[in-house]
Amino acid sequence: MTKSSSVIGALDIGTNSFHLVIARATHSGFEVITREKEMVRLGEGSGDMKFLSPEAIERGINALRKMRQVVDTHGAELRAIATSAVREATNADVFINRALKEASIVVEVISGVEEARLIHLGVMQAIPLMDKRSIIIDIGGGSTEVVIANGLTQHFVRSFKLGAIRLTSRFFSSLSLHPSATSACRKFLHSTLSPSSKEIVGLAPQIAVVSSGTAEALANMVRIMRGDSESKPDPKSLNGFEFTAKELKIAVDLLVQSPTVQTRRQLRGVDASRADIILAGALILETITHEFKLEKLVFSDFALREGIILDTLQRTEHSDHQHLRQVSLNSVMTLVERCDDDVEHSKNVARLALELYDSLEQEYKFSPEWRVLLEAAALLSNVGLIISHSKHHLHSYYVIRNSDLVGFTDHEIELIALIARYHRKSHPKPAHNEFARLLETEQQLIRFLAGILRIAIGLDRSHDGRVTHLEVEIQKSFVDITISTLLPQADALEMNIYAARERQQLLEEALGVPIMFIDGQDN
Repeated sequence: MTKSSSVIGALDIGTNSFHLVIARATHSGFEVITREKEMVRLGEGSGDMKFLSPEAIERGINALRKMRQVVDTHGAELRAIATSAVREATNADVFINRALKEASIVVEVISGVEEARLIHLGVMQAIPLMDKRSIIIDIGGGSTEVVIANGLTQHFVRSFKLGAIRLTSRFFSSLSLHPSATSACRKFLHSTLSPSSKEIVGLAPQIAVVSSGTAEALANMVRIMRGDSESKPDPKSLNGFEFTAKELKIAVDLLVQSPTVQTRRQLRGVDASRADIILAGALILETITHEFKLEKLVFSDFALREGIILDTLQRTEHSDHQHLRQVSLNSVMTLVERCDDDVEHSKNVARLALELYDSLEQEYKFSPEWRVLLEAAALLSNVGLIISHSKHHLHSYYVIRNSDLVGFTDHEIELIALIARYHRKSHPKPAHNEFARLLETEQQLIRFLAGILRIAIGLDRSHDGRVTHLEVEIQKSFVDITISTLLPQADALEMNIYAARERQQLLEEALGVPIMFIDGQDN
C-alpha cells in the first residue's frame, strides 16, 4: 500500500471502554476516518483487577466482534492494545484467546510505562508541546499514567494503579455515598501520589495536559459552569479547552455533594453512563493537581489510540516518524548501561549482528519487524551478568522479561528476551516451555536471530571491535562470510574467526546450508 492509501485501525481495549480509531496515513501523519466507542466495563466486578469476570469477558468479546466489522468495512490493518484490566488479570489468556478465535483480533498487552509512552505520542498530535516541558496525565479505568517530557524526551514516566473503576470498586461501590468514603479515598490518593510529588514539582512542567473520558467530563462540567453552553453552541470537540485547578475543585465539590449515582447523573455535563465512576476519577485528578502543584489544565482529545496509530505508522514504515524507533532504543540502552559492564562490546555485537542480518534479509525473506528485535536482543544479551556470570543467558531472559522496555509490546519483549536467552549454551528446544509456547513462525524467528547473534558475539571475541566489515556471499549450497579488519597483524582475526566457527551451528540449521568464514586479510 502507498502512504496516501494506507488505512490503519487502532483499538484501545481499556478497563472502562473500548475505543476504535480508523485513520488514513498521510505524508505528515494521519487523518481520522471514523471513531467507534463501546462502554464495556471490562475491569468491573473483579476485585482489585485480578480477574476478568465471565460477564465482562462476554461483553468484551461482543464489542470486539462489532469493532472487527467496522475495521473490515474500511479495509484497515488493525492493531489492538490492551491495558491494565487485561495485563493484571490472572485469566487474561481466556479473553485474549477468545478475541483471536471469535473476533479475529490479535490482542497486544502492554506495560503501564509503554501505555504512558503511547499516550504521550498521541497527545503531542493534538496539543503543541514540542518547545515546552509538559506533564501529561491520563486517567483510565484501572490506572493513571503520568509523563513529564520536553518534546519526545521523557524525564518522568509512571503508571499508578489509580483508576476510575478501580477506586469506585474500593470506595464507592454502593449507590449512595458513604459519609467517610470521600475522605478515605483522598487519603489513599495522597499516600499513593505524594512519594512522587517532590520529583515532579522539581521538574517544573510548564503546561499540564489531561486526557481520557474522566478529564473530558470534568472539562465539560467546567465549560457549563462558566455559562459557555448558553452563549455558544456545543463544540464538536473540547480539545485544547483550558480550565484552572480552582474550577476543577468546584466541579469536584458538586460531585461530592451529590450523595447518589442518580443525583450525579442529573448534574449538567455528566455523561449518564459515567455517573457511577466520575467521582473517583475526579478525585484522582483533583489530588494530582494538588500534590503536583498544577494551577491550569489543558484537555487533549487525543490519547492512547492516536498514539497507537503513530507508533504503527513508524513500525510499518508508512510514515517518516523514524524518531519514534529511537525512543525504543534509548530505553534499551538505559537498561544496558545499568546492567552491562562492557557496553562497547555489546554495541559492537549489535553492529555486527545487524550487518549480517541486512546481508541475509532479502534472500531469506526476513520480516522487517525482526531487525529491531535483533538489535535490542544483541544490546541486552549480557544484562544477566548483573546477577551472576554462571548461566547469565538465563538471567538475561529474566532481567529483560521483567523490565519496562518502552516502545515494545509485552510479546515483543518476550521475543527479545528469548533471542538473548539463546545467545549461548543450548539451542532452542520444544522442551523449553517459553519457546514451546511460540507459534512455529516465531520459533523460526528465534532460531534465525539467535543464530545471527551467536556469530556476532564470536566475531567480537576480542571485545575491541576489530572486525570492521562483513561481506556475505549467498549460494544455494553455502554461505561465505568474509571478515575485514583495519589491524595490520596477519593473525588479527584468528581468535574471532575461531570463536564464530564455534557458534555457527544454530544459524546453519536455520539457513539449511553450511557457513564458511574467510579472513579478508588472506585475500
